[in-house]
Amino acid sequence: MKVCIAEKPSVAREIAAVLGANTKRDGYFEGNGYAVTYTFGHLCTLYEPADYKPYWKSWDLNNLPMLPEKFQVKVADNEGIKKQFNIVKSLFDKAEVVINCGDAGQEGELIQRWVINEANYKGKVQRLWISSLTTEAIKEGFKNLKSSKDYDNLYYAGFSRSIGDWLLGINATRLYTVKHGGYKQVLSVGRVQTPTLAMLVNRFKEIENFVPQPYWELQTLYRDTLFSYEEGRFLKMEDGEILANKVKEHEFEIVSITKKKGTEYAPKLFDLTGLQVYCNTKFGYSADDTLKIAQKLYEKKAVTYPRVDTTFLPNDVYPKAKGILAKLTDYSNLTAPLLTKKIKKSAKVFNDKKVTDHHAIIPTGIQTHLQYNEQQVYDIIVKRFIAVFYDDCKVSNTTVIGKAADVNFKTTGKEILSKGWRVVFESDTSKNKGESILPTFAKGEKGPHEPSFLEKQTKPPKQYTEASLLRAMETAGKQVDDDELRDLMKENGLGRPSTRANIIETLFKRKYIKRNKKQILPTVTGIQLIDTIQNELLKSAELTGTWEKQLKDIEKGKISANAFIKGMKRMVDALVYEVRSEKVQTRISAVNNKPVGKSKSKSKGKTKAKNLVGSKCPKCKSGQLIKGKAAYGCNLYGKSCDFTLPFKYGEKTISENQYIRLLSKGSTVNLKGFKINGKSVEGLLRFDDAFKLKLEPKQTTKKAAVKADDICPKCKTGKILKGKTAFGCSNYKVGCDYRVSF
Repeated sequence: MKVCIAEKPSVAREIAAVLGANTKRDGYFEGNGYAVTYTFGHLCTLYEPADYKPYWKSWDLNNLPMLPEKFQVKVADNEGIKKQFNIVKSLFDKAEVVINCGDAGQEGELIQRWVINEANYKGKVQRLWISSLTTEAIKEGFKNLKSSKDYDNLYYAGFSRSIGDWLLGINATRLYTVKHGGYKQVLSVGRVQTPTLAMLVNRFKEIENFVPQPYWELQTLYRDTLFSYEEGRFLKMEDGEILANKVKEHEFEIVSITKKKGTEYAPKLFDLTGLQVYCNTKFGYSADDTLKIAQKLYEKKAVTYPRVDTTFLPNDVYPKAKGILAKLTDYSNLTAPLLTKKIKKSAKVFNDKKVTDHHAIIPTGIQTHLQYNEQQVYDIIVKRFIAVFYDDCKVSNTTVIGKAADVNFKTTGKEILSKGWRVVFESDTSKNKGESILPTFAKGEKGPHEPSFLEKQTKPPKQYTEASLLRAMETAGKQVDDDELRDLMKENGLGRPSTRANIIETLFKRKYIKRNKKQILPTVTGIQLIDTIQNELLKSAELTGTWEKQLKDIEKGKISANAFIKGMKRMVDALVYEVRSEKVQTRISAVNNKPVGKSKSKSKGKTKAKNLVGSKCPKCKSGQLIKGKAAYGCNLYGKSCDFTLPFKYGEKTISENQYIRLLSKGSTVNLKGFKINGKSVEGLLRFDDAFKLKLEPKQTTKKAAVKADDICPKCKTGKILKGKTAFGCSNYKVGCDYRVSF
């Protein structure tokens, strides 16, 4: 009897139907010389610490590090799992051959190998390797069964990953919990989750500590088209003001018009991360939601295997492409133009070198009834597939240079000459952003224009969303927008495409992060944990990326699993020694485990409510600010409050943004151009005790040099510490924010 073992009952049912094993038994299907059984995911798991040594059950620093000589596997301690394992083992005992039908990936290989090994099966093992669950794919897979030995390196990589996570996760979690955990607070530390959390915390702090800097932009409106000063923004107001005054006196003239034809290629096919990013951005689905939906579509035979990290197809899929397109009858209005001619074959789609175990996610051609969320995800997978066979989109990029006096201005626009693949997405509600169609200009034409000289402020980076976090995990924290470059960096990403959603969900479960609409923010506990971990390697996205590269190299047979595990053991040993020696006794308690709200400066800053009008009056606290002819003022003015903010102070116009900053942060930035007693003065505006404006002239005296070990000039109790990029106060953890950048 041939025994097939699949990863899920639903997959076993599909395989059994194709093989003719139609009799349902307890825990398997039987018939036609086959028994098709299944696991429920992980039937087996690595030993717990206490399974190696009973005293390792105790969470005690003296037991660390726990470094087993040999890692062992056991059947999970669950009655239902034990029953199924015994059914599988009894079938293996009668098998002439076992066919591993697990999911065709690293995790699928590991799950089934552990079961085969624990059942002590010593006979012949073959491997079914398929990318979809269609009848055609299953039949083809069984005609081309491979030897299990061909996938030994895949198993070693999965086993190494599991051991690496055990070594670091269990040792580091116990280490930090015992050393720094407060009442009822387990501090979970992991190989991938901790650097991911560190990225979120670092971004959050970067935004919290961001100080906006003013800059000025010179623009002009000519024939309803906005032109910007060709050399960019001004950091000094007076530099721009000179030009702004100059251009007012002259007509605007078109100097040159340059048109350059270009080609836009269809969007790439989806890998799992790309699909998760798209669905989070467009539909608001979490990474975990998208993975579950894609898995359901796979099990319904609608799409190919979803846990993939490539956007390419192998050349042997090309002959099948026309057949798949023909079966997509629900999309016949889009496929009909393709089916009447030879199907396009592009190296940007078909490339054997870019495909490893699996290819990009594509439809199988089988159409079935889908729920609404499944239909949304399926629809975009299908449209991406159809689009790559359309012609490229041809565009004309236009650059127009104009001038007033001798000051040059520039504007750009795009004209679509031939839509090509864009017709596939025309029914989508999303319009093409940033594409402006310009009026027809003629070189040498002149006319009146409306110049503007605006003060703006630099903006902080954005908080992570699940989409941007997935991209950051894919590139180990590096900001990479180019698709080709991102492909090269995938081997060094944080986690694997199939595990990233689970890592993010784990951080939510641990209450280290929380959602704020689409944003992902760290909680107080998440921030405290990253602040407490002094070991930079534990928080390093790049180091974890190199581990991922090593695991890929094990899969390719370039390095041994033994070398990777030895390296992990050395790191854990050094980490335990380092943390046990720390004198800091930070205690992170579960009572602090609350989401981070907006900080005080931020919540006031949202008085920064993007508008001054409607903000709470800072003086009486009960009125609201309104805009008058010459000033902003409290709506209770003349009744119970006399608060005003004049449009001008010291002959200088004060922008709304600067007043918003004054209300939220206590002062404007340093501004130039005040006239006091006929003299030009630079300084910042504050409120006096009566909430009247006062000018604080810019300090010109040099600050005394800062030295390590000096007394902190702010809190007067801490000492000055020298960091990597700045001096700071030793009391920074208890509230002193004194900091001087190098």
